[in-house]
Amino acid sequence: MSVPAFAQDAADADNDEIVVTAQKREQNLQDVPVAITAIGTEKLDQLQVNEFADVVKFLPSVTIQQGGPGFAQVYFRGVASGENANHSASLPTVGTYLDEMPITTIQGALDIHAYDLARVEALAGPQGTLYGASSMAGTLKLVTNAPDTSGFYGNAGVEINNVAHGDFGSVFEGFINAPLSDRAALRLVGWYRDDGGYIDNIPGSRTYATSGITQNNAALVEKNYNDAETYGARLALGIELNDSWTIKPTLMGQIQNTEGSYARERSGQNSGNYQTVQYNPESSRDKWMQAAMTIEGKLGSWDMTLTGGHLRRKTNTESDYSDYGYFYDALSGYGAYFYDNAGDYVSANQYIQGIDRYRKSFGEFRISSPQDASLRFIGGLFWQRQSHNIEQNYIIDDIADSITVPGTDSNIWLTKQQRTDRDYAAFGEASFDVTDKLTLTGGARLYKYNNSLVGFFGYSDGYSGDKVDPMGVPGVIVKDGTGVAGCGILSGPTRPAVVDGSPCTNVDKSTKDSGVTFKSNATYKINEDALVYATWSRGFRPGGINRRGTLPPYGADELDNYELGWKTNFGAFRFNGAVFQEDWNNIQLSFLGANGLTEIRNAGIARIRGVEMDVGYRQGGFTLNAGFSYLDAKIRRDFCEYADPASPYDCTIPIPDSLTDRDLLPQANSTLASSGTRLPVTPKFKANAVARYEFPVGSWNGHFQLAANHTGSRRSDLRDFQYGIKGKLQSYTTVDLSFGVKNDQWNIEAFTTNLFNEVGVVNTGVSCREDICGDPGGGTALGGTFYDTLIKPRIIGLKFSRDF
Repeated sequence: MSVPAFAQDAADADNDEIVVTAQKREQNLQDVPVAITAIGTEKLDQLQVNEFADVVKFLPSVTIQQGGPGFAQVYFRGVASGENANHSASLPTVGTYLDEMPITTIQGALDIHAYDLARVEALAGPQGTLYGASSMAGTLKLVTNAPDTSGFYGNAGVEINNVAHGDFGSVFEGFINAPLSDRAALRLVGWYRDDGGYIDNIPGSRTYATSGITQNNAALVEKNYNDAETYGARLALGIELNDSWTIKPTLMGQIQNTEGSYARERSGQNSGNYQTVQYNPESSRDKWMQAAMTIEGKLGSWDMTLTGGHLRRKTNTESDYSDYGYFYDALSGYGAYFYDNAGDYVSANQYIQGIDRYRKSFGEFRISSPQDASLRFIGGLFWQRQSHNIEQNYIIDDIADSITVPGTDSNIWLTKQQRTDRDYAAFGEASFDVTDKLTLTGGARLYKYNNSLVGFFGYSDGYSGDKVDPMGVPGVIVKDGTGVAGCGILSGPTRPAVVDGSPCTNVDKSTKDSGVTFKSNATYKINEDALVYATWSRGFRPGGINRRGTLPPYGADELDNYELGWKTNFGAFRFNGAVFQEDWNNIQLSFLGANGLTEIRNAGIARIRGVEMDVGYRQGGFTLNAGFSYLDAKIRRDFCEYADPASPYDCTIPIPDSLTDRDLLPQANSTLASSGTRLPVTPKFKANAVARYEFPVGSWNGHFQLAANHTGSRRSDLRDFQYGIKGKLQSYTTVDLSFGVKNDQWNIEAFTTNLFNEVGVVNTGVSCREDICGDPGGGTALGGTFYDTLIKPRIIGLKFSRDF
């Protein structure tokens, strides 16, 4: 009977083997019949990985889309339809795990500072059997280094850096591993990171058409506007109760404060790469804490794991929303609706103050049979509940009491809602060695979800009643069902507030469903150094609520994966790869509808064909690792503005009157994207290569490393019209260099990332509907205002660390 081990070595120095837990048990990476990329402790440090975006650079099958630190969406293998990560929209397609706990929230995964991680595992393709909801396209696992009873040791390090066009930054990190006895140990980890800003908020002014009020941003003009600080800690205990049972509690938390905007602005006032013109304060404070516990042991010859955890996250945000007021006023005269108690016009300038509170609890029980038997089984039960208390204040200063949302100081709009997503599952996988070379595996996951949304969104009663069409259509009256006026539409009298801080309730919906996903795999081990496998697997993403009352809930979407892969070692060479086809059905397509509200409907079918490869070579002090992915990802049916349930891909079916923006002005349906259109956000081609040479320098060991990354061009939006406004996301290539020396205690390294200061755009967008804030013409000379989130400019830094 083996003693459970706390410490998990990421790589063996002699053969570069990596141990992973992709199939919920420890295995050599080369023995796992799954398309998986793993980066161990040392390599994370060598690659200058500090945050989520740094990791994704070296994962060929993964793409990131972000608006700044703490707000990132991750995509595997092109499974992206342009989701806007709105708080009441679809769950992510990728699940993110911290050790055993899922930590994915609606607005992205936690942006954990990457220090003292044993490894990062990227599992491409549906992981629905073992990982379940929101692992439809893949799973990212962040595995921390566990407490170790072998001895007292630690590390402390400091980094000083400078970002091109910007400020200096610094990083301070350290950990202590301390045995408490021969059967217990603790590990304490801490970090502080200060990221220098590099985007300037330059002077600007604008005049609102209706009021004639001119606004400027003189009070906010600042160089290096977007600085950030991140600090946190982790405490982990490891206790061996006896030779068979261990208990591992952990407590981890982080605070991330940012100022300014992380996007350049493209507009008539500005065209600089690292400049923006913002008229209201922009900031975020992302604070989270996670507590988890894992109990492992033996039930006879079977392994048992019981794990659970709780996560609390709170984000406070400030955002400039003046573009919305400016463009709607200039194009449609919306400024006429904004006045004070005396009836005089006020500035249509808007800004947003948000508070999002997340709570997430989960539990999992699983058992597995002896892994040396010819017939093996792993299975268990899973439960998860995540809630999101949403508060978004859209503020126009000094507006009249009659158009102010009740209970607020000067809100023109309020979102105050409680979203709750519940997931339950029973899962199992069985593997049988038909021969000593051929293994067959089958798995299934029975799932059930129950999701709800309740609360308030919209305007005051004085603003959201009947009013003349602001688009200027004679005789047309807009019946705005949002806000206080909508609280009694479905139920007669105005419904009282359910969520604290809301004036009343105008959304109270839930949706639930159940089903099963399957997986089958055949693995043939040619010899000890080569295997091939074939997999069919299915992933799913739960359905949810459309908060607009006229729209039904949206259902789950599914991804079927057909994959052939191989893993081989030929002496000093490693060559792994996979070819695959993924069919994405009932795609949850999201876009902005009337009033800028996100709408989601199941109205898409896509097919993704691709190949992934990764090669490695190691000889003496020289190592070379390279990987790439090629994706052909397209929709296979027309995407219609209105999807009739009976014929969702027939764009000639007219939109029902009940769903049009103007009740008295029916709209014709239209084709938003034609069959054959590329899926957005992810490139056709992505590649990276890392070459490293280690050599003696006196009594020290020296190294030189070169890393290159290429991200191909991407479509910015699935919809043709909006894509024509926002444009293509161009390809970019970055190069990183490092040189250093180390001995048994000290490690000194100089490095630069993005050596040639490449300007790469990872996301682009506007503050409201593209045809308004992007202003493609419309008879005006305004031009649009676009925001491009950029990769970081060149960083030059120096690192010192000491082991003890």
